[in-house]
Amino acid sequence: MNSERILEIFKEITRIPRESGHEEQMQAYLQDFARAHALACRTDAVGNVCITKEPAPGKEQTPTLVLQGHQDMVCEKLKGSAHDFGKDPIEYVIENGWMIAKETTLGADDGIGVAAMLALLESDLPTGRLECVFTVSEETGMDGAFGMEPGFFTGRTLINLDSEDEGQLFIGCAGGLDTFATFRYTTGTLRPGYKTAVLRIAGALGGHSGDDIDKERINAVQTMARFLDGDYPHGLQLIHLEGGGKPNAIARECEAVVAVPDPAATARRFAAFGEEVRAEHFQSDPDARFTCETAPAEMPPMADADALRLIRALFACPHGVEAMSQDIPGLVETSTNLASIRMEEGVAHIVTSQRSATASARRMMGAKVAAHFLLAGAEVEHASEYPGWKPNLHSRILEVSVASYRALFRTEPEVKAIHAGLECGLFGEKFGDLDMISFGPTLRGVHTPGERLDLASLEKFTRHLADVVIRFQQ
Repeated sequence: MNSERILEIFKEITRIPRESGHEEQMQAYLQDFARAHALACRTDAVGNVCITKEPAPGKEQTPTLVLQGHQDMVCEKLKGSAHDFGKDPIEYVIENGWMIAKETTLGADDGIGVAAMLALLESDLPTGRLECVFTVSEETGMDGAFGMEPGFFTGRTLINLDSEDEGQLFIGCAGGLDTFATFRYTTGTLRPGYKTAVLRIAGALGGHSGDDIDKERINAVQTMARFLDGDYPHGLQLIHLEGGGKPNAIARECEAVVAVPDPAATARRFAAFGEEVRAEHFQSDPDARFTCETAPAEMPPMADADALRLIRALFACPHGVEAMSQDIPGLVETSTNLASIRMEEGVAHIVTSQRSATASARRMMGAKVAAHFLLAGAEVEHASEYPGWKPNLHSRILEVSVASYRALFRTEPEVKAIHAGLECGLFGEKFGDLDMISFGPTLRGVHTPGERLDLASLEKFTRHLADVVIRFQQ
């Protein structure tokens, strides 16, 4: 087992369509892999796959080890990209020690974890019994973990391979909840002499709504709402508003179609506003672009009262860090993400997501967001709640993993909890007292176009994973 083989397998995976909810081709790939290597394989009713490798001679009495990752990927692309996630392979480059997607997400979250498990399964390492579990639709609600029946895997120790910072061992995570708001609106009449303009915010970094929520990055939807609210006294009429993407991604793009008396004056104010925002984020998000161009009006504007209600609800919506952990210095405890807005005739749909390792705080945050939108006259519902994972500092797999890292690299790993959702929390709740840890190679830009994998970290991760497996099953 080596990092070159893991990368080779991952390159094969980048050619397989596997958007959340559409993992059929990935499931077939895993099943074919198992057949080709004469390994037992089972697939459950929701599409989870478990491939089992029996113990090497002399390892029959060692404890079974479960390794776990997810089949699906977040499918995000640059506006204007022709990439079709349903059929096109991911385009990437290798440069300066990184594997980098060009116009899309790379899918190393969690394709590289999947590749590592497959490389381990086909290797000649003298391991005990291994159960490699590949779940579905992790990114959109952990559907695979929720739908998994008891007994799908039997081991009581689990290594999750869905983390993104080499040298960090994760022993806890946040739980999550989505909150949806629906605004119903009426339309008005375009004022005489008004012309249509399209305002765009693009080029913001965005990022993972858990890992990156504390990095003070621009939320393009909220930033656009800020401008629209401030520009309404100049006579602006809102026609259409759309921005953001997946619930677990910070909104990096937003587009507003407006009717205004003087498009050139609006463009100047928007450009000046963009300079102010970039100055506010000169370190965290300096490259966001603010553009304005004229366009023909194809739809009537929203009625002014409804438009202001929507704009101000977006501008004032809670977004970002709500509370820091009282146990672990520097760890975000509770947060919320204003993820996206989409509009169709007479209806605006808003998606937000909340996270906390504490169930009561997570539900409080969801209730707070709901109260905000209810006060603005929206309809609100919650969905897709999943539990957090409570750290266990006396874990045997943690002890083995720390000792391995120390021996291999002559340095101490960081032992941490993460403000992102991992399936470990749900496994622990569903299947009882599991001993669990999560680690992986270094990824950056996860859930955004330009996602990249640090190849030097992949080498260290590979050595560490192989050593942990061997040490645990001695």
